[in-house]
Amino acid sequence: MRRSISAQHGRARRRLVASLTGLLALSSALTATPASAESIPERGTAYMGMGIMAHDGIAVGPDGSPPTTRAVHTEGVDVSSHQREVAWSTLWSNGVTWAYTKATEGTSYRNPYFDQQYGGAHDTGMIRGAYHFATPDSGSGTAQADYFVDHGGGWSGDGRTLPGALDIEWNPYGDSCYGKSKSGMVSWIRDFLNRYRSRTGRDAVVYTSTSWWSSCTGDYTGFGSNPLWVARYASTVGELPAGWSSYTMWQYTSSGQTVGDHDTFNGSADKLRQFAGD
Repeated sequence: MRRSISAQHGRARRRLVASLTGLLALSSALTATPASAESIPERGTAYMGMGIMAHDGIAVGPDGSPPTTRAVHTEGVDVSSHQREVAWSTLWSNGVTWAYTKATEGTSYRNPYFDQQYGGAHDTGMIRGAYHFATPDSGSGTAQADYFVDHGGGWSGDGRTLPGALDIEWNPYGDSCYGKSKSGMVSWIRDFLNRYRSRTGRDAVVYTSTSWWSSCTGDYTGFGSNPLWVARYASTVGELPAGWSSYTMWQYTSSGQTVGDHDTFNGSADKLRQFAGD
């Protein structure tokens, strides 16, 4: 009889432990799933430097002022739908003379504030350009270049329009390299750049970070003829991506005055105008 009661108690204890274990596992799953889902932004909401900020962070706390190490620089900004209607006159009065506006992402997203932002910069007197946020997992490089050019990313030789920029950086929506191998990523970028040049006659600017370029292209060196826009939130530009010995533009902070992202052109205002008109 004692053996029977002991066996019953043992089975009861095992059932209780199993139930508690199951409840703990269910509780963990329920609490983990929403947090994971919330961490992934909606497609189309990405902006220049979004993935870089999350992955690389800030080397030196930005103060919104141009780097003191630059002997000659020309101040610029980049904007997206997050800034909505931009106070261009305020930026102009603070010495900002050029701007890039996000036009497109992938093959389906268009910035709903593009006309106000792109046109507003021009009307204020700035030299302006457009950029495309690349999502290589949602369409070919050729298709995305066409979409970009067809929706605001073109170029004209009016001396006031900068060549379009390809924003290729850490993926804010998932896999860092968009599920592509290093050679596959190089091919995607090449297709985009070749198509953009064939459509506009200009080499697109390549915006990226040294860390992403190394991880996702394997330090590919074949795009050095394209202007480089390097992202690094620090007091110095640091090591450049493989293939470039100098930069054209540098995004040095994500917390500047009036508009979040501030940039510097590697040269004087005259050289900036020359770059726009090439």
